[in-house]
Amino acid sequence: MADSARIEELRRRVQKDPASIAFAQLAEEYRRAGRLQEAVETCRTGLGRHPGYLSARVTLGRALLELGELDGAQEELKQVLKTAPENLAALRGLADIHHRRGELREALAHYRTALEFAPHDPELERLVEEIGGQLEPATRTPPVVDGLSFEDVQREFLSLSLPPSEVSTEAAPAEGEAPPAAVPAAAPALPLPPAAAAAPEAPPAVPADAAPSPAAAPPGSGAVEALEQWLEAIVSDRERRAAGPGLPDGH
Repeated sequence: MADSARIEELRRRVQKDPASIAFAQLAEEYRRAGRLQEAVETCRTGLGRHPGYLSARVTLGRALLELGELDGAQEELKQVLKTAPENLAALRGLADIHHRRGELREALAHYRTALEFAPHDPELERLVEEIGGQLEPATRTPPVVDGLSFEDVQREFLSLSLPPSEVSTEAAPAEGEAPPAAVPAAAPALPLPPAAAAAPEAPPAVPADAAPSPAAAPPGSGAVEALEQWLEAIVSDRERRAAGPGLPDGH
């Protein structure tokens, strides 16, 4: 009842003096009472005479926003911020427009700016936290769940590069306890390939229907040397064959 009396009083003042700036108060009372279309018409009429009256333009932008006319509301509020970038109502209104459109990054930027001018506003704090939570997971690297420790990775590597008899099965040290020094098991002596064991001047013959096979050797650094010797034996044998049966070995 008091609101209606206030609206009626302001309406009479504006009717009596159409150039009165009381139109801005009347329009805001219309908006608060939910009479949005009357608020818009009152603002536009008054701004025709007082285009620089920022509070009336804020009321117009907010009324248009509540009517769902987002483009018109955005244009009005942007004009306010050009002149008064710290206007809290215009900042919140523009943030609400972006939020309704789903433009979360723009909405968050305006809500954060508004929060700088109203640092203890619980609604602004809630909106900033809510929208920030929606945006941040898209760019944040998810944490590794049940990831391997350094010791687990080390054991996994050794299990692939060494024979099972050489892989340490000791349990990982407790938290805070220094890990024991890694002492690799002594590598067994690698048997030389047949070609490498023979005298250099008389390499062993290899059957024509079968290629030489490398001697069995455990994976590791010694396996590389055995493989190189095996390959050398193959090359030497092929060179001997290419020389022809008439030439003696070693010439």
